[in-house]
Amino acid sequence: IIEYWRQESYLTQMDHGEDVGTPDLINFIWSRISVHTGDISDRLFAGIWWRHLLAGGVAGAVSRTCTAPLDRLKVMKQVHGGRKQTSLKDTFKYMLKEGGIKGLWRGNGINVIKIAPESALKFWAYDEMKKHIKGTDNRDLFIHERLMAGSFAGALSQTVIYPLEVMKTRLALRKTGEFKSIFDCATKIFKADGFKVFYKGYWPNLFGIIPYAGIDLAVYETLKAYCVEKYVEENRSPNALVLLSCGTFSSCCGQLAAYPLALVRTKLQSQAGLAGKLGLPAEQTHTLGLFRYIVRTEGLKGLYRGIVPNFCKVAPAVSISYYVYERTRSRLGVEMCS
Repeated sequence: IIEYWRQESYLTQMDHGEDVGTPDLINFIWSRISVHTGDISDRLFAGIWWRHLLAGGVAGAVSRTCTAPLDRLKVMKQVHGGRKQTSLKDTFKYMLKEGGIKGLWRGNGINVIKIAPESALKFWAYDEMKKHIKGTDNRDLFIHERLMAGSFAGALSQTVIYPLEVMKTRLALRKTGEFKSIFDCATKIFKADGFKVFYKGYWPNLFGIIPYAGIDLAVYETLKAYCVEKYVEENRSPNALVLLSCGTFSSCCGQLAAYPLALVRTKLQSQAGLAGKLGLPAEQTHTLGLFRYIVRTEGLKGLYRGIVPNFCKVAPAVSISYYVYERTRSRLGVEMCS
Protein backbone atom coordinates (compact mmCIF):
# COMPACT_ATOMS: atom_id res chain seq x y z
CA ILE A 1 0.00 0.00 0.00
CA ILE A 2 2.83 2.37 0.93
CA GLU A 3 4.65 1.73 -2.34
CA TYR A 4 1.42 2.31 -4.30
CA TRP A 5 0.78 5.64 -2.58
CA ARG A 6 4.36 6.73 -3.23
CA GLN A 7 4.02 6.03 -6.95
CA GLU A 8 0.42 7.06 -7.60
CA SER A 9 -0.22 10.07 -5.35
CA TYR A 10 0.29 13.55 -6.74
CA LEU A 11 2.38 15.82 -4.51
CA THR A 12 1.80 19.56 -4.59
CA GLN A 13 3.75 22.42 -3.05
CA MET A 14 1.67 24.16 -0.41
CA ASP A 15 2.17 27.39 1.50
CA HIS A 16 2.70 27.03 5.21
CA GLY A 17 -0.39 28.07 7.15
CA GLU A 18 -0.96 28.88 10.80
CA ASP A 19 0.65 26.81 13.49
CA VAL A 20 -1.52 26.06 16.46
CA GLY A 21 -0.03 25.08 19.79
CA THR A 22 -1.36 21.57 20.38
CA PRO A 23 -0.81 18.79 22.91
CA ASP A 24 0.88 16.14 20.77
CA LEU A 25 2.83 15.49 17.61
CA ILE A 26 -0.19 14.55 15.51
CA ASN A 27 -1.79 17.95 15.95
CA PHE A 28 1.59 19.61 15.33
CA ILE A 29 1.64 17.75 12.00
CA TRP A 30 -1.84 18.96 11.13
CA SER A 31 -0.85 22.57 11.77
CA ARG A 32 2.26 22.14 9.62
CA ILE A 33 0.22 21.02 6.60
CA SER A 34 -2.49 23.68 6.93
CA VAL A 35 -2.72 25.98 3.92
CA HIS A 36 -4.13 29.39 3.14
CA THR A 37 -5.89 28.28 0.00
CA GLY A 38 -7.64 25.13 -1.14
CA ASP A 39 -10.10 23.03 0.85
CA ILE A 40 -9.85 19.64 2.46
CA SER A 41 -11.16 17.81 -0.62
CA ASP A 42 -8.26 19.21 -2.68
CA ARG A 43 -5.75 17.80 -0.24
CA LEU A 44 -7.56 14.49 -0.09
CA PHE A 45 -7.43 14.25 -3.88
CA ALA A 46 -3.76 15.11 -3.80
CA GLY A 47 -3.15 12.19 -1.47
CA ILE A 48 -1.22 14.34 1.01
CA TRP A 49 -3.65 14.55 3.92
CA TRP A 50 -4.17 10.81 4.19
CA ARG A 51 -0.48 10.09 4.13
CA HIS A 52 0.18 12.64 6.85
CA LEU A 53 -2.70 11.04 8.79
CA LEU A 54 -1.14 7.59 8.41
CA ALA A 55 2.35 8.80 9.37
CA GLY A 56 0.98 10.72 12.36
CA GLY A 57 -1.22 7.80 13.39
CA VAL A 58 1.69 5.36 13.33
CA ALA A 59 3.87 7.81 15.27
CA GLY A 60 1.14 8.39 17.86
CA ALA A 61 0.45 4.66 18.25
CA VAL A 62 4.13 3.80 18.78
CA SER A 63 4.67 6.75 21.13
CA ARG A 64 1.61 6.02 23.27
CA THR A 65 2.49 2.33 23.45
CA CYS A 66 6.05 3.07 24.56
CA THR A 67 4.92 5.50 27.28
CA ALA A 68 1.75 3.59 28.31
CA PRO A 69 3.20 2.41 31.67
CA LEU A 70 3.83 6.05 32.67
CA ASP A 71 0.33 7.01 31.56
CA ARG A 72 -1.25 4.22 33.62
CA LEU A 73 0.93 5.20 36.59
CA LYS A 74 -0.41 8.75 36.27
CA VAL A 75 -4.03 7.52 36.21
CA MET A 76 -3.45 5.30 39.26
CA LYS A 77 -2.00 8.25 41.20
CA GLN A 78 -4.83 10.55 40.12
CA VAL A 79 -7.54 8.16 41.27
CA HIS A 80 -6.02 6.31 44.25
CA GLY A 81 -3.16 8.58 45.36
CA GLY A 82 -5.17 10.66 47.80
CA ARG A 83 -6.78 7.72 49.59
CA LYS A 84 -3.79 5.36 49.77
CA GLN A 85 -0.97 7.95 50.00
CA THR A 86 1.47 5.69 48.15
CA SER A 87 4.68 6.77 46.44
CA LEU A 88 5.33 6.39 42.73
CA LYS A 89 7.61 3.43 43.50
CA ASP A 90 4.95 1.66 45.60
CA THR A 91 2.25 2.29 42.98
CA PHE A 92 4.47 0.89 40.25
CA LYS A 93 5.22 -2.20 42.38
CA TYR A 94 1.49 -2.71 42.94
CA MET A 95 0.82 -2.53 39.20
CA LEU A 96 3.49 -5.16 38.55
CA LYS A 97 2.30 -7.42 41.36
CA GLU A 98 -1.39 -7.23 40.43
CA GLY A 99 -1.14 -7.53 36.66
CA GLY A 100 2.43 -8.45 35.78
CA ILE A 101 4.44 -6.82 32.99
CA LYS A 102 1.47 -7.04 30.60
CA GLY A 103 -0.69 -5.17 33.09
CA LEU A 104 1.41 -2.03 32.66
CA TRP A 105 -0.23 -1.58 29.24
CA ARG A 106 -3.85 -1.81 30.38
CA GLY A 107 -6.01 0.70 28.53
CA ASN A 108 -3.41 1.25 25.82
CA GLY A 109 -5.36 -0.58 23.10
CA ILE A 110 -8.32 1.81 23.15
CA ASN A 111 -5.93 4.74 23.60
CA VAL A 112 -4.35 3.83 20.26
CA ILE A 113 -7.70 3.13 18.57
CA LYS A 114 -8.96 6.66 19.24
CA ILE A 115 -5.96 8.39 17.64
CA ALA A 116 -7.26 8.44 14.07
CA PRO A 117 -10.87 9.60 14.68
CA GLU A 118 -9.85 12.17 17.27
CA SER A 119 -7.09 13.71 15.16
CA ALA A 120 -9.09 13.62 11.92
CA LEU A 121 -12.08 15.31 13.58
CA LYS A 122 -9.89 17.96 15.19
CA PHE A 123 -8.11 18.73 11.92
CA TRP A 124 -11.35 18.89 9.93
CA ALA A 125 -13.12 21.05 12.53
CA TYR A 126 -10.17 23.47 12.79
CA ASP A 127 -9.97 23.74 9.00
CA GLU A 128 -13.70 24.45 8.68
CA MET A 129 -13.73 26.92 11.57
CA LYS A 130 -10.73 28.74 10.10
CA LYS A 131 -12.49 29.13 6.75
CA HIS A 132 -15.67 30.32 8.51
CA ILE A 133 -13.76 32.99 10.46
CA LYS A 134 -11.82 34.19 7.40
CA GLY A 135 -14.84 34.30 5.12
CA THR A 136 -13.73 35.70 1.77
CA ASP A 137 -10.61 37.38 3.22
CA ASN A 138 -7.22 35.97 2.32
CA ARG A 139 -5.34 36.63 5.56
CA ASP A 140 -3.76 34.99 8.57
CA LEU A 141 -5.86 34.42 11.68
CA PHE A 142 -5.27 36.63 14.72
CA ILE A 143 -4.22 34.85 17.91
CA HIS A 144 -7.68 35.10 19.50
CA GLU A 145 -9.22 33.70 16.31
CA ARG A 146 -6.81 30.77 16.36
CA LEU A 147 -7.69 30.19 20.02
CA MET A 148 -11.37 30.19 19.11
CA ALA A 149 -10.89 27.81 16.17
CA GLY A 150 -8.60 25.49 18.15
CA SER A 151 -10.92 25.41 21.15
CA PHE A 152 -13.92 24.63 18.95
CA ALA A 153 -12.01 21.85 17.17
CA GLY A 154 -10.85 20.38 20.47
CA ALA A 155 -14.33 20.57 22.00
CA LEU A 156 -15.97 18.89 18.99
CA SER A 157 -13.45 16.05 18.75
CA GLN A 158 -13.57 15.45 22.51
CA THR A 159 -17.38 15.38 22.50
CA VAL A 160 -17.47 12.72 19.79
CA ILE A 161 -14.73 10.42 21.12
CA TYR A 162 -15.33 11.03 24.86
CA PRO A 163 -16.94 7.61 25.47
CA LEU A 164 -13.60 6.08 24.43
CA GLU A 165 -11.85 8.27 27.00
CA VAL A 166 -14.13 6.97 29.76
CA MET A 167 -13.54 3.37 28.71
CA LYS A 168 -9.77 3.96 28.53
CA THR A 169 -9.75 5.12 32.16
CA ARG A 170 -11.89 2.19 33.34
CA LEU A 171 -9.70 -0.30 31.44
CA ALA A 172 -6.52 1.26 32.83
CA LEU A 173 -7.84 0.91 36.39
CA ARG A 174 -9.35 -2.55 36.02
CA LYS A 175 -8.23 -5.48 38.10
CA THR A 176 -7.22 -8.80 36.58
CA GLY A 177 -10.25 -10.59 35.14
CA GLU A 178 -12.66 -7.63 35.59
CA PHE A 179 -13.23 -7.12 31.85
CA LYS A 180 -12.66 -9.61 29.04
CA SER A 181 -12.45 -7.05 26.24
CA ILE A 182 -13.24 -3.47 25.24
CA PHE A 183 -16.73 -4.57 24.19
CA ASP A 184 -17.26 -6.32 27.52
CA CYS A 185 -16.23 -3.15 29.36
CA ALA A 186 -18.66 -1.03 27.34
CA THR A 187 -21.50 -3.51 27.90
CA LYS A 188 -21.01 -3.76 31.66
CA ILE A 189 -20.76 -0.05 32.39
CA PHE A 190 -23.74 0.63 30.09
CA LYS A 191 -25.89 -1.92 31.93
CA ALA A 192 -24.89 -0.38 35.25
CA ASP A 193 -25.64 3.31 34.55
CA GLY A 194 -27.04 3.69 31.02
CA PHE A 195 -25.73 5.82 28.17
CA LYS A 196 -24.98 8.87 30.34
CA VAL A 197 -22.14 6.93 31.97
CA PHE A 198 -20.06 7.38 28.80
CA TYR A 199 -19.95 11.13 29.49
CA LYS A 200 -18.90 10.93 33.11
CA GLY A 201 -16.52 13.83 33.80
CA TYR A 202 -17.35 15.50 30.48
CA TRP A 203 -17.77 19.04 31.81
CA PRO A 204 -14.38 19.44 33.55
CA ASN A 205 -12.83 17.98 30.40
CA LEU A 206 -14.63 20.54 28.23
CA PHE A 207 -13.84 23.48 30.52
CA GLY A 208 -10.19 22.43 30.61
CA ILE A 209 -9.85 22.96 26.86
CA ILE A 210 -10.03 26.77 27.09
CA PRO A 211 -7.20 27.42 29.62
CA TYR A 212 -5.10 24.67 28.07
CA ALA A 213 -5.53 25.93 24.52
CA GLY A 214 -5.14 29.57 25.54
CA ILE A 215 -1.89 29.18 27.48
CA ASP A 216 -0.53 26.59 25.05
CA LEU A 217 -1.17 28.86 22.08
CA ALA A 218 0.09 32.05 23.74
CA VAL A 219 3.36 30.45 24.91
CA TYR A 220 3.86 28.67 21.59
CA GLU A 221 3.36 31.84 19.54
CA THR A 222 5.73 33.79 21.81
CA LEU A 223 8.47 31.15 21.56
CA LYS A 224 7.97 30.71 17.83
CA ALA A 225 8.21 34.45 17.20
CA TYR A 226 11.44 34.59 19.21
CA CYS A 227 12.94 31.63 17.34
CA VAL A 228 11.91 32.95 13.94
CA GLU A 229 13.43 36.38 14.70
CA LYS A 230 16.65 34.76 15.89
CA TYR A 231 16.92 32.51 12.86
CA VAL A 232 16.13 35.38 10.46
CA GLU A 233 19.07 37.30 11.91
CA GLU A 234 21.23 34.28 11.09
CA ASN A 235 19.63 34.02 7.63
CA ARG A 236 18.20 30.57 8.41
CA SER A 237 14.74 29.04 8.82
CA PRO A 238 13.77 27.26 12.07
CA ASN A 239 13.47 23.55 11.38
CA ALA A 240 10.56 21.34 12.42
CA LEU A 241 12.40 20.08 15.51
CA VAL A 242 12.78 23.62 16.88
CA LEU A 243 9.08 24.33 16.37
CA LEU A 244 8.21 20.95 17.88
CA SER A 245 10.30 21.81 20.95
CA CYS A 246 8.38 25.07 21.28
CA GLY A 247 5.15 23.12 21.03
CA THR A 248 6.28 20.66 23.69
CA PHE A 249 7.19 23.40 26.18
CA SER A 250 3.98 25.33 25.52
CA SER A 251 1.98 22.12 25.96
CA CYS A 252 3.59 21.54 29.36
CA CYS A 253 2.61 25.07 30.40
CA GLY A 254 -0.95 24.45 29.25
CA GLN A 255 -1.08 21.13 31.11
CA LEU A 256 0.10 22.80 34.30
CA ALA A 257 -2.88 25.18 34.17
CA ALA A 258 -5.49 22.61 33.17
CA TYR A 259 -4.23 19.66 35.23
CA PRO A 260 -6.64 20.11 38.20
CA LEU A 261 -9.60 19.80 35.83
CA ALA A 262 -7.98 16.76 34.20
CA LEU A 263 -7.57 15.12 37.62
CA VAL A 264 -11.22 15.74 38.55
CA ARG A 265 -12.28 14.40 35.14
CA THR A 266 -10.26 11.20 35.61
CA LYS A 267 -11.65 10.59 39.10
CA LEU A 268 -15.20 11.00 37.79
CA GLN A 269 -14.45 8.68 34.86
CA SER A 270 -13.19 6.05 37.30
CA GLN A 271 -16.69 5.94 38.82
CA ALA A 272 -18.29 4.88 35.53
CA GLY A 273 -20.42 1.79 36.09
CA LEU A 274 -19.54 1.71 39.81
CA ALA A 275 -21.85 4.33 41.30
CA GLY A 276 -23.84 1.80 43.30
CA LYS A 277 -20.81 -0.22 44.45
CA LEU A 278 -18.52 2.56 45.68
CA GLY A 279 -20.98 4.07 48.12
CA LEU A 280 -19.52 7.56 47.66
CA PRO A 281 -21.22 10.61 49.19
CA ALA A 282 -23.06 12.80 46.69
CA GLU A 283 -20.37 15.48 47.03
CA GLN A 284 -17.79 13.26 45.33
CA THR A 285 -19.93 12.37 42.33
CA HIS A 286 -20.01 15.75 40.58
CA THR A 287 -17.37 18.26 39.47
CA LEU A 288 -17.67 21.10 42.00
CA GLY A 289 -18.24 18.82 44.96
CA LEU A 290 -15.24 16.64 44.11
CA PHE A 291 -13.06 19.71 43.55
CA ARG A 292 -13.99 21.08 46.99
CA TYR A 293 -13.46 17.67 48.61
CA ILE A 294 -9.92 17.31 47.20
CA VAL A 295 -8.91 20.83 48.28
CA ARG A 296 -10.40 20.33 51.75
CA THR A 297 -8.79 16.94 52.41
CA GLU A 298 -5.47 17.27 50.55
CA GLY A 299 -4.94 20.95 49.90
CA LEU A 300 -4.02 22.46 46.55
CA LYS A 301 -1.24 19.92 46.01
CA GLY A 302 -3.92 17.23 45.82
CA LEU A 303 -5.06 18.74 42.51
CA TYR A 304 -1.67 17.89 41.00
CA ARG A 305 -1.39 14.23 41.98
CA GLY A 306 0.22 12.23 39.18
CA ILE A 307 1.72 15.23 37.40
CA VAL A 308 5.30 13.89 37.82
CA PRO A 309 4.80 10.76 35.64
CA ASN A 310 2.75 12.92 33.30
CA PHE A 311 5.71 15.26 32.71
CA CYS A 312 8.18 12.37 32.71
CA LYS A 313 6.53 10.92 29.61
CA VAL A 314 6.59 14.19 27.62
CA ALA A 315 10.22 14.05 26.45
CA PRO A 316 10.26 10.36 25.42
CA ALA A 317 6.81 10.64 23.86
CA VAL A 318 7.81 13.62 21.72
CA SER A 319 11.15 12.09 20.75
CA ILE A 320 9.62 8.74 19.77
CA SER A 321 6.75 10.43 17.91
CA TYR A 322 9.03 12.70 15.96
CA TYR A 323 11.45 9.91 15.00
CA VAL A 324 8.72 7.47 13.93
CA TYR A 325 6.83 10.19 12.07
CA GLU A 326 9.92 11.25 10.14
CA ARG A 327 10.73 7.65 9.20
CA THR A 328 7.14 6.88 8.18
CA ARG A 329 6.56 10.03 6.14
CA SER A 330 9.90 9.50 4.40
CA ARG A 331 8.79 6.01 3.46
CA LEU A 332 5.50 7.44 2.17
CA GLY A 333 7.33 10.08 0.13
CA VAL A 334 5.76 13.04 1.98
CA GLU A 335 7.68 16.31 2.28
CA MET A 336 7.07 18.46 5.34
CA CYS A 337 5.82 21.91 4.40
CA SER A 338 7.98 24.82 5.47
